[in-house]
Amino acid sequence: MSESATAFNQTSTTQSPGNRFYRTVWRWHFYAGLFVIPFMLILAATGIIYLFKPQLDAAMYHNLMFVQPGITALPYTEQVQSAQNVYPDATVTQITPNVAPDRSTEVSIATANERNLMVFVNPYNGQVLGDRDEDNNLQAIARKIHGELLIGKVGDYLVELAACWGLVLLISGLYLWLPHNRFSVLGTLVPRLWSKNQRIFWRDLHAVPGFYGILLIGFLILTGLPWSGFWGDTFAQVWGRFPAQMWDDVPQSTVLTGSLNQRGQVVPWAVQQLPMPQSTASSHSNHSGHSDTSSTAQAGVAPSTTVDLNSVIALAQSKGAPPGFTVTPPEGEAGVYTVAAFPNDPTQEVTMHIDQYSGKVLADVRWNDYGLVPKAVEMGVAIHMGKYFGLPNQLLMLLAALIAMLLSITGAVMWWQRRPKESGWIGAPAMPPYVQNWRVPLAIVAVLGLAFPLVGLSLVIVLLLDYFVLSRIPALKRIFN
Repeated sequence: MSESATAFNQTSTTQSPGNRFYRTVWRWHFYAGLFVIPFMLILAATGIIYLFKPQLDAAMYHNLMFVQPGITALPYTEQVQSAQNVYPDATVTQITPNVAPDRSTEVSIATANERNLMVFVNPYNGQVLGDRDEDNNLQAIARKIHGELLIGKVGDYLVELAACWGLVLLISGLYLWLPHNRFSVLGTLVPRLWSKNQRIFWRDLHAVPGFYGILLIGFLILTGLPWSGFWGDTFAQVWGRFPAQMWDDVPQSTVLTGSLNQRGQVVPWAVQQLPMPQSTASSHSNHSGHSDTSSTAQAGVAPSTTVDLNSVIALAQSKGAPPGFTVTPPEGEAGVYTVAAFPNDPTQEVTMHIDQYSGKVLADVRWNDYGLVPKAVEMGVAIHMGKYFGLPNQLLMLLAALIAMLLSITGAVMWWQRRPKESGWIGAPAMPPYVQNWRVPLAIVAVLGLAFPLVGLSLVIVLLLDYFVLSRIPALKRIFN
């Protein structure tokens, strides 16, 4: 959103305190927009691509994902062995059983030359249908750009900073949108797209959709932040913990369940801080001797059954894991099988760690085990990704992304129109000639700083630079004003 039409033509040097505050907010909005616009366009475009990942995958990899349904499927160990026969030097990192009779089994592997491939296997005859590079396909690249701009941790922090500054844009834009003299439907609730005045046309095309889209865009920002590197990690450490008594007397490692997400989304956000339990060889000896058989049969794989991929998948299915769940094999002697379901409906999420020797379920975390905040995060993420209520959900998030792109483009056009043609090149709204009462701006900075440390720190830096440097050094003042 942007300034009202009267602000463009304002020439008075005598300003009321309210008017001075308005111009200060306008200046903040301007600088925030210059920083956020490139990121917002990138995030919206890549978000749209990943939003329709199910449809794109089905269209682009139909010959790999779909098979002719058969009568009897091969054991999963044989299906995985078929993949290993084709890629003998690769390590199996994850298995996704076929989600429907006409779908292939998906086996994730890491090759000797550090490629991550998804191998598609016909579950009825073991035929390897082909593979997909999980690091270099359209949807994977879009997700990486969306999360870290393809430059790792630095990109992650930049995206987080831009998202937080996006909140500053929304708050300041809402203030600028509010009628400050008299209310008029035209230009406030209805854009005057018929106007021959280019400034009014672009201003209304920016401000009015911005008002209607503010909740959607704010929702996208807030539900995306839990996955960010700085704020998201801190937020998870505070709200993503579980009481230790959920799995008393179970050996735990220092590795967290969230480490399984290094190659993509495997486990839900809510369990990222869950310590990975450890398998113990002693449980294997107990299992072989059939000790404590009643509790083991109730809590995991039946004592008389070999603990392998087949029995683990059967166990997951018997415990209600929804189709699409993945199985991550044990890593090392103390590793565990991890069954994780990240379905469209977050209330059906499942995360189970299973002892590789005894088949005992060492941890079983479901929706009812989540706290209020993790539940809100998981529900928000599902809607953010367009998963929760199907195609209407995707279309709603598409609308939000398109509004974000519209605001970015119209904001850039307005800046280009009003920038100085002869002197200066930034054309920021001038600092008010009288310093206004700083209590309200400082309160805003304090609140944002406490909630989002990166944006708070950057706001302080920008305010100090703006007040003590950009507005006082003549050469810089000509450039930035």
